[in-house]
Amino acid sequence: MSNADGIRQGIVKRATAETNVEASVKLDGTGIFDIATGNGTLDHLLAQLSRHGLFDINIQAKGDIETGWHHLVEDVGITLGRAFREAVGDGEGIIRMGHSLVPLDESLAQVVVDLSGRGYASIETGIIAEKVEHLPSDLIRHSLEAFAVEGRMTLHVKLLTGINDHHKAEAIYKGLARALRDAVQIEPRLKGAIPSTKGSINS
Repeated sequence: MSNADGIRQGIVKRATAETNVEASVKLDGTGIFDIATGNGTLDHLLAQLSRHGLFDINIQAKGDIETGWHHLVEDVGITLGRAFREAVGDGEGIIRMGHSLVPLDESLAQVVVDLSGRGYASIETGIIAEKVEHLPSDLIRHSLEAFAVEGRMTLHVKLLTGINDHHKAEAIYKGLARALRDAVQIEPRLKGAIPSTKGSINS
């Protein structure tokens, strides 16, 4: 939510017996990121969200990776989603919805978002391999679901075409970045109004 200086930023710390995650998101940034989850592939994908969304993102995460990557990747999605939601706040004057078609060589991803206040995700990554580099591929889908649900947004992801699984994953995250970048933009004609006939995207 906006602070006294009008900066739209969310900062969330989440600690459990399994993981410790800190995430901050500044919506009106320049694409600066500092991301350290312990998984280089996840870091790389989240960096796309920052750079192509022009969000300033800081994520520091540690966890029980000796049990596998599930807990850490899921909890990063949860924490980042909550930070994003906090940054959006009441959503005064935002466009609210965004969509993108993003290519990466032979891969093409379609991503649609609605900052509706209702968490829902339909994710079709098209990824076939068990892993994308060092990241179990199903955790890409699962992390995006956690991000959408905790960010209280509707998220539809569909990989339209592709061969290389790394390209597929990266195109999806770049697509998410561009869709969110559009959705959080301020529409001057709204003059600060909430973009809903209900008058709220928080209830």
